[in-house]
Amino acid sequence: SSNVASLFDGKMLGSRRDKKDEGDGTQNPFHRLDKTSALQEARTFNETPINARRCCQTLTKILYVINQGESITAAEATQAFFAMTKLFQSQDVTLRRMCYLTIKEMAKLADDVIIVTSSLTKDMTGKEDLYRGSAIRALCTITDSSMLQSLERYFKQAIVDKTPSVASAALTSALHLMKPGFDVVKRWVNEAQQALSSDNTMVQYHALGVLYHIKKRDRLAISKLVDKYSRSGLRSPYAYCMLIRIAAKVLEEEEQGSDSSLYDFLETCLRHKSEMVIYEAARALVNLKNISARDLAPAISVLQLFLSSPKPTLRFAAVRTLNKVAMSHPLSVTTCNLDLEGLISDVNRSIATLAITTLLKTGSEGSVDRLMKQISSFMSEISDEFKIVVVDAIKSLCLKYPRKHNVMMSYLATMLRDEGGYDYKKAIADTLITIIEEHADAKELGLSHLCEFIEDCEHTVLAKRILHLLGKEGPRTPQPSKYIRFIYNRVILEKPSVRAAAVSALARFGAASEQLTASVIVLLSRCLVDEDDEVRDRATFYKTVLEQKQKTLTSQFVLNSLNVSVVGLERALHQYVQEPSDTPFDLKTVPLATTLPSGGVGDATRGGTEAGAATGAGKAAPVAASRQDVYAEQLGLIPEFAHLGPLFKSSPKPVELTESETEYVVQCVKHTFMRHRSEERF
Repeated sequence: SSNVASLFDGKMLGSRRDKKDEGDGTQNPFHRLDKTSALQEARTFNETPINARRCCQTLTKILYVINQGESITAAEATQAFFAMTKLFQSQDVTLRRMCYLTIKEMAKLADDVIIVTSSLTKDMTGKEDLYRGSAIRALCTITDSSMLQSLERYFKQAIVDKTPSVASAALTSALHLMKPGFDVVKRWVNEAQQALSSDNTMVQYHALGVLYHIKKRDRLAISKLVDKYSRSGLRSPYAYCMLIRIAAKVLEEEEQGSDSSLYDFLETCLRHKSEMVIYEAARALVNLKNISARDLAPAISVLQLFLSSPKPTLRFAAVRTLNKVAMSHPLSVTTCNLDLEGLISDVNRSIATLAITTLLKTGSEGSVDRLMKQISSFMSEISDEFKIVVVDAIKSLCLKYPRKHNVMMSYLATMLRDEGGYDYKKAIADTLITIIEEHADAKELGLSHLCEFIEDCEHTVLAKRILHLLGKEGPRTPQPSKYIRFIYNRVILEKPSVRAAAVSALARFGAASEQLTASVIVLLSRCLVDEDDEVRDRATFYKTVLEQKQKTLTSQFVLNSLNVSVVGLERALHQYVQEPSDTPFDLKTVPLATTLPSGGVGDATRGGTEAGAATGAGKAAPVAASRQDVYAEQLGLIPEFAHLGPLFKSSPKPVELTESETEYVVQCVKHTFMRHRSEERF
């Protein structure tokens, strides 16, 4: 009984310690370790006999210090490295493998690391298989182009070795050695082909990778490689997946259709015994460009079967791929709607999110309300990344079914009030703005939701953008006065940049409505004592213009901003200041604004918003604007181009002067200035 009691007491004591450890958290044994003490312990490597256990601990500390990002000088690393080389005298397996790890980590820090080449070569050709694979990988990290030829025969022998771990290590090392010595590695093609017939799955996979990288510059050789092994078959599912990717790439490059033998190979892989290969083939088929709905059907059927798989990874892979297909071929995915609805209640919220967004893209108008209710049940449980996916799906659905915008906007307004990061809130705001611009009857409701959002908006960029939208769209509504309160609150409570944007928005209301002009002038008068220069200057300017009560002035300086490129105006003014002249500055020398700002600037005085809209630049305009700005910035840094003046226009797309497969790719962009023409090549 006393033994039982003592045993019971011991268990209780042990459980108390476990609970204490649980509460305190796991202790890091190297928490207070510093670089100096770790490197000083390297002196133990010189002791005789070698204490393998203590040396392993010292090497672990050195590796920990390196991986923590501590700065180790070349002298310190070299001293520790040379001391570590003496540990090769020990036959302890664990210590030897720790030496290999240290060599790989210190290869780029220490000098003269090639001193261990003979020791590693001896290990990789020895009889101990535990050493050989690791020795090959360590040798790869210290080998450069000058050493590779002398070590070539050792790597060739290792590639065709019967031990899978050795062959696989040699093949992966060959992939790494292609960068410093491609001309040497490409001579190992016969050994790689021999390794491709291995029974080991990983050796076969790595061998195919080596063959592909050796031949990838030769399109004909790649076609023959794919054709050969697509007919003979491979044992490794990993190698099959790589072969499928290579075949899909060849199909894309040669623009072959469903009549190609490679397409037949991909379709045959849909009936493979490995789920990995089946999914890879289905993914390759649905990602092919210009594929018809009829050719998609076999891949869609396979993915539909995966939706009911008991494995979460397969369900996730299938629903993610179908979600992507639904963007371009929504009708082809409608056959999977029943299976997708079953995944809405999946315990994995990532799968449930992708399922519901896919249904939003493929569902009917009648299912919108039901899907919205199901989304709201788990939105708080998923990350912002997946929330953005849901918002994008709601946006596309609202554009597809305009009569449902009331339901959508109410749901989006609720999401705006929830917790979330900038990207998430920006996606919701973008969606609401798109709905407002696309549907006139949704304008008032949408603006009301955005007004409520900026009352408690922590993101300055979004607040400025919404204020700009209110200044643009608010005066056109039946009751514009109801928005002024929200805008003026921003003048009182926000940061200087937001206050400046609010002043510009207020001025637009005063300029657009004669009934509101007097009230707006009073509000602008209160802004004249603001502590920020920009806010005071804008308030003074707009107040003066509105007090003139001249439609020409208000139209020119308040409602319609300058129809010029802001970047071009800045550069032209800078050049005018640098080169004083008796002639006044001519605004006609500034390039015209040809794009619609995407909203990142938050007020009416920055960029030609109205002018951009009049040009009909469309949705592709923001891309052109950013490209033009980048070109202007790059050319401005070149002193030889300074005398050419401001950039007027650049060609929309670079012209390819060489084939894309060549080693050096050359493109040409034509830049047109006001009175000159130049070309930039890169």
